[in-house]
Amino acid sequence: MISRVRYMVRELWASLSRNPTLTVAAVITSTVSLFLFGMTLLIQRAFDNQLRTWSGGVEMIVYVKHGAAPNEVELIRSTLEAQATVIENISYCDEACTTSEAEVLFAADPDALTQLLPEMPSMFKLTPVDKDSGDALSALKEMVGKLPNVIDVATPDEQVAALSELKSFFSPRLLVMALVLLFASALLIWNTIRTAMYARRREIEVMKLVGATNWFIRLPFMLEGLLQGVAGGLLGSGFLLYMNEDWLSGMEALDGEVGIKSMVVTDGYPGWVCLAIILLGAFVGAVGSGTAASRFLDV
Repeated sequence: MISRVRYMVRELWASLSRNPTLTVAAVITSTVSLFLFGMTLLIQRAFDNQLRTWSGGVEMIVYVKHGAAPNEVELIRSTLEAQATVIENISYCDEACTTSEAEVLFAADPDALTQLLPEMPSMFKLTPVDKDSGDALSALKEMVGKLPNVIDVATPDEQVAALSELKSFFSPRLLVMALVLLFASALLIWNTIRTAMYARRREIEVMKLVGATNWFIRLPFMLEGLLQGVAGGLLGSGFLLYMNEDWLSGMEALDGEVGIKSMVVTDGYPGWVCLAIILLGAFVGAVGSGTAASRFLDV
């Protein structure tokens, strides 16, 4: 068993050192493609964080005074539910819920979060029946604003619509670029393994003559591709974490009134993205090298 492991490591190193240019090219392509794939996921999450309050078709948010008694909250709820001809859906987010949302929305502005936490309001999220009627929304906002213990009524503005459009523009295009580059990296790994097998065709013939199985011959080449994919994933993860931290620092430096400060990802999600792109790199490398090793085993 130890001799087989030693053989695979020796053959793996010999193959990598024999084609350094192709190996480096495959790793770089894998790094760039996996980095773009990870960036796509982070950008989608950043837009989701920015638009989190207005997800699910919510067109109006009613903020309820901090510390309002349950019967006072129920009074607001019953008044809203009585407007069934105007309000399609109502959901309530208590103070623990709004605190959780605020920790995401103000991740890049801890000072603002500290000021909000002592008196965090709860809120009702409303979906009007007619979302396209400005007059209906204005009338509903005026009516709801007069309810007791309601401290503010918010509606989405043009910035929310613009951010939604930007998300739908950037996310699919970045994903397509990442997938194209992933395919290119798989082809480079495939070509690297093909070249390595062709360069060692005489050794492979001798190994077959002395009884070596196809899997015994194929495994070092598959490990080579797997290693290239993992290396690309690790490098891509490093660049991704650096860019995310750099973006977070940039957001923290912006003026507190700027409305895009919640477009950051800080809740451990980048770590899961890094794990995903490392596994994806390993998968792409294994598929590319495995296909080549099977295709060109008879050299």
